[in-house]
Amino acid sequence: MTDIPRHGPARAVRLRSVGDGELELRYRVVHGYRRAFRMAGEGPALVLIHGIGDSSATWAELIPDLARSHTVIAPDLLGHGASDKPRADYSVAAYANGVRDLLTTLGIESATLVGHSLGGGVAMQFAYQFPERTERLILVSAGGVGREVNPVLRAVSLPGAHLALSALRLPGMRLQVGVGVRLMKLLGTGLGQDATELLTLVDALPDETSRNAFIRTLRAVVDWRGQVVTMLDRCYLTEGMPTMLLWGDRDSVVPVRHAYRAHEAMPGSRLEVFEGAGHFPFHSDPARFVALVEEFTGGSSPAAWSREHWRELLVEGCAGRAAEQGLREVSERSAT
Repeated sequence: MTDIPRHGPARAVRLRSVGDGELELRYRVVHGYRRAFRMAGEGPALVLIHGIGDSSATWAELIPDLARSHTVIAPDLLGHGASDKPRADYSVAAYANGVRDLLTTLGIESATLVGHSLGGGVAMQFAYQFPERTERLILVSAGGVGREVNPVLRAVSLPGAHLALSALRLPGMRLQVGVGVRLMKLLGTGLGQDATELLTLVDALPDETSRNAFIRTLRAVVDWRGQVVTMLDRCYLTEGMPTMLLWGDRDSVVPVRHAYRAHEAMPGSRLEVFEGAGHFPFHSDPARFVALVEEFTGGSSPAAWSREHWRELLVEGCAGRAAEQGLREVSERSAT
């Protein structure tokens, strides 16, 4: 695979069709564990990182359009989808390392990262750990912006959660939960907006190994009080990196106010809110989502990273910003 230019003017879009075979899962063994991923298209690299309990399948309908002008890589994170599910480190930092290592095996040196929910936290962590390999950031309903998170996820982080997840797969339980979901939708609740897709994530945990990996991943970022990691204390490091935030205004998992908070903390970022959408805006309006990604990547140049600029940002620090915005009150520790 040829190297991808990191600098220069916005590229001219070259469209190509994508064959069905390109959307099939592929596999690479990294550090002894099998990593599943989808890869399609040609052009600048675009990495799609799914959320907790999800997989690369969540992007399947979008990949053909995005791959007409990009090399699209959509991994199944370790512990998810068709990737191995070992008893391992499922922190956002470990996931960022895993994305880097997979991209390295594929010969991709730099990319635009698109991260949804937990994947947004992983994308931000990737940009923090490997700024020289990050061209742009697109954060979709991203975690790591504040403590608030859906109470169901807080509950699942508690001891005994694996028993509750197992119970959801008992005969008759799925029907009862489905009735509850329909009722929440009829009442117009925020949770009803996302409940169907969240239940699909539960269906993707068919065995104890999958459920254990899910709970270990969740507990790395959420406890009974809410989210326990934050990216706000280092958002100033995105200065000079093209960044776009995409959110649904009815997100029941990560509230839309987190989008405005992140937008304020990230210099030069762009915010797009999907009216009427929940936690999966790329499912609610895929055409708009693809158009925004294409416009953003085609209309901006990759980040021009330099060691000296990075050092200056770190020396300057964000103490003043943290004091002004009350970031220390939003979350207690960082995703280092």
